[in-house]
Amino acid sequence: MEQRRQYRWDIQPRFFVILGLFLALVLGVWGIGSLIGGAMAPKGVELPRGGRTVFPEHRLVGYSGYPGAAALGRLGTGDIDTRMAEIEQVGADYARGRKVLPVMELIAVTVHTEPGADGLYRARIKDDIVESWLATARKHKAILLLNIQPGRSEFIEEVRHLEKWLVQPDVGLALDPEWSVGPDEVPGKVYGHTTGLVLDEVASYVADLVAEHKLPEKVVLYHQLHADIVSEEDRLVPHEGVALVKSIDGIGSAAAKVNTWNKIVSTTPSHVNLGFKLFYDEDARHGPLMSADQVMELKPEPQYILYE
Repeated sequence: MEQRRQYRWDIQPRFFVILGLFLALVLGVWGIGSLIGGAMAPKGVELPRGGRTVFPEHRLVGYSGYPGAAALGRLGTGDIDTRMAEIEQVGADYARGRKVLPVMELIAVTVHTEPGADGLYRARIKDDIVESWLATARKHKAILLLNIQPGRSEFIEEVRHLEKWLVQPDVGLALDPEWSVGPDEVPGKVYGHTTGLVLDEVASYVADLVAEHKLPEKVVLYHQLHADIVSEEDRLVPHEGVALVKSIDGIGSAAAKVNTWNKIVSTTPSHVNLGFKLFYDEDARHGPLMSADQVMELKPEPQYILYE
C-alpha cells in the first residue's frame, strides 16, 4: 500500500511538468499566430487609388451625366469607357503633384417640371443603372457621386433612399440646391435654395455611415450657381470621415466665371474644399472653354474640376 501511494506521488510531478510544457507550447504557438495575424490584418478598405482620405493627396476630376441624356452631361453620351478614358486625359492636366481621382457624377434623382404621382417634381433612378455605373467606376478606379436634384422632396429623404449605395466605399454624394424648391414652387420657374443646416444634416448622416461601416473618407459635394442659393452656410460644420466640397457652377465667359468664383468663394467656410465646373456647350457660346492652366490660376486652387 505504501509503495502504491509512493508511486502516485512519483508520477504526479512528471504529470505537471508535461502539462506545463504542453501549455507553454500551445500558448507560444497562439502568441506567434496572433502576432502574425496582427501583422497581416487588413488596414481597412481604401479609396480606389489608395489611401483613406481624399485631400490633400488627390485632386478630383470628372464628368457628369445620365445615360442617353445629352442635355444632362457628356458622361451619359457615347461609349462610357471612352468617356472614362477622356477623364483620364483631361485629368492629367490637373495632377500638379497630386494623384488624380476620376469621378463619375451620376444624376440619380432628376428634377422635372411636372409633379409626378407623388407631387414631388422628381424621379429616382433605377437600381440597375447605379449598379452598371458603379461597376464602370470600379473598372476604372474612379469614385461614383450620386447627384440629387430633389424638386419638392427633402435632401435627407433622398439620401436615405440611396443609403444602400452610400455604404459602399467608393460612392459619395453631390447635392444640387438649385433644384430644391418649396412646397408651392415649381422647378425651372424659380431658383431653388438650401441652408447650411440642411447640408449639415446630410453631412452628419453620411459621417455616421462612414463610422458605422469603417469606410474611407466620403465626398459630400454641393453645387452653387450663385450666392443666394445657399444661406447660413456657416451652419455646415466639419464632420469626421466626410470631405466637404462646394462646386462653383457659373456659366459664361472666362471672365464671368472667374467673377462668380471670386464672389462665392468669399462666403465659403474655410473647411469646405472648392470645386469648379465647366460646361462644354454653354460656356463655349461665350468664348473659348477655359484651359486647365486658367482653371488652376484660380485662388484658392480648385480641388475638384467637373465637366458637363
